Amino acid sequence: MHGLAFVNQLKTFVLLAALGGLLVAVGGLVGGTGGMVLALGFAIVMNVGVFWFSDRVALRMNGARPVAPGELPVVERIVTELAQRAAIPTPTLHLIDRPEPNAFATGRSPRHAAVAVTTGILGAMSERELRGVLAHEISHITNRDMLVGTVAATIGGAISFLGNMAMWSSFFGGGDDEEGVPAPVLLLGAILAPLAATLIQLAVSRSREYGADLSGARLTGDPEGLASALERLEAESERLRAERGGGLFGRRRQEPQPVPAATAHLYTVSPLAGGVGTLFSTHPPIAERVRRLRLLRSGQEG
Repeated sequence: MHGLAFVNQLKTFVLLAALGGLLVAVGGLVGGTGGMVLALGFAIVMNVGVFWFSDRVALRMNGARPVAPGELPVVERIVTELAQRAAIPTPTLHLIDRPEPNAFATGRSPRHAAVAVTTGILGAMSERELRGVLAHEISHITNRDMLVGTVAATIGGAISFLGNMAMWSSFFGGGDDEEGVPAPVLLLGAILAPLAATLIQLAVSRSREYGADLSGARLTGDPEGLASALERLEAESERLRAERGGGLFGRRRQEPQPVPAATAHLYTVSPLAGGVGTLFSTHPPIAERVRRLRLLRSGQEG
């Protein structure tokens, strides 16, 4: 298990290094070192604010409210036990009034962290499965995935900023002098660089999900609990989407407000329906996550 965790951490490092390399390349293409520093500074200022207030922003955007002491005794007990086992302060607990079973963790550090669960997860999970989901979320906190995501977003934002600079420069002939980059090359870079940065950011997100699965399984010592929970989360979400697809006499049932796309990557499983494939997804395929967890279980049994 430790070997798999190392490989996942290495993959994240390589992806972040690729983002950094892309930033340097685009900075040199557009404005040399000065352009790169300007874009990076702008992105840092934007993302530090988001990072510092991440817990409050994410909870508010998803309509989460604090859980009163004793309101969810089972969830409170599991979160407290897992936090003690992970040697971190117990995160604050929040409830989201949504029928879809799901959960997420947020916060800039283990001392400023929160775990939110939907009302739908409370009746859909066995205690074993719920423990697996909560261990996954606690692992996002201990792995400091919010920080990793912010670093990726900062570099990605700088690349997008440089891409916009390159596009305007190409439109106004900024690359037509003898020493400058030709305008068509600037325009191509303006289009491709932000796309590449987005794909790398999404790959980082998927890598962190695999990492939280592995860490969560290690935290509970029960990979099958999380594997079963992931399958149930997917099945229940699909069932709810199918029910909303057509009610009596073909009328669509009223749907709750959609989960904000900006926070969809935080959830245990993606709350967004559809998609254009794994390449553009914030989460790995459930089947692959389950496969990896059951390989861990097989290794334990062996």
